[in-house]
Amino acid sequence: MIDHQDIKNAISGVLVVDKPVGMTSHDVVNAIRFGTGIRRAGHTGTLDPRASGVLVILVGPAVRLSEYVSASDKRYQAIIRMGASTDTFDADGRFTRQVTPAINVTEEQFEATLKTFIGEIEQTPPPYSAVKVRGRRAYDMARRGEQVELAPRKINVHHLEVLEWAIPEAVVDVHCSSGTYVRSLANDLGEALGTGAYLVGLRRTKSGRFSLRDATPLRKLQEAFRAGNWYQYLIPAAEALGDWPAIELDPDQVESVKHGHRIPANPADKPGINNLVRGVSMAGELVALMELDATTSEWQPKKVFFS
Repeated sequence: MIDHQDIKNAISGVLVVDKPVGMTSHDVVNAIRFGTGIRRAGHTGTLDPRASGVLVILVGPAVRLSEYVSASDKRYQAIIRMGASTDTFDADGRFTRQVTPAINVTEEQFEATLKTFIGEIEQTPPPYSAVKVRGRRAYDMARRGEQVELAPRKINVHHLEVLEWAIPEAVVDVHCSSGTYVRSLANDLGEALGTGAYLVGLRRTKSGRFSLRDATPLRKLQEAFRAGNWYQYLIPAAEALGDWPAIELDPDQVESVKHGHRIPANPADKPGINNLVRGVSMAGELVALMELDATTSEWQPKKVFFS
């Protein structure tokens, strides 16, 4: 007798969702769990309810890739409005500052100030964020009227470009490291300009190697859940870290790695981030993340996915 739950438990991969405005990232994860019947699912980078775009959901054993996929760079299109600041750094908050008379900032001045935020910088998260302070979420403290003091953190902003200019708003392409708050970037930009600024729209266009081209609207995915053909949208787990180098394992090596045994490294093998590569079967399935031991010239299984 076929155990359908066992089949579901064996499913592992990635669903790239085009998250709609109005839902939390956790809402989307719950919709995936309900639609697939698989409890083991998680996202790899929160998008605020007001934001839309690429939300990478790991399903099944692939959730164990979360720490690596979450650390991937992100790309956004941000709509920033000058002339005011809010306590949440976006349009949901109350105004803390409004500049009158009309804003007097040229596109050239805006671009010049924007460029100062490129590179490794220190950024303080918004008071209304999920960052924990002494075990409590900052947004819970802020909503209770408590003073929230968050420590700045180092982030990397790789690229900033003005896509549209329509004072008092600008649309900016933001390519940044994981952990960057675009709301904070908007607020800090407003401070630097002397006009105040806040985020009025945000769309994530890329997360790691996945872009909007890879994303399926949640509504379309839910239709596929009902039709029972959602598997067509499941991307193999090996592709979640598709920009990492990979080594192909023959059947004997797969058996060895499954049991945690080391395998010899070839001189031509080059490790990637954190000295790691993907170990992939000849069928293209992710077997393990492997770490190079340079002293013995062997690959040590660090995290095994194939059983």
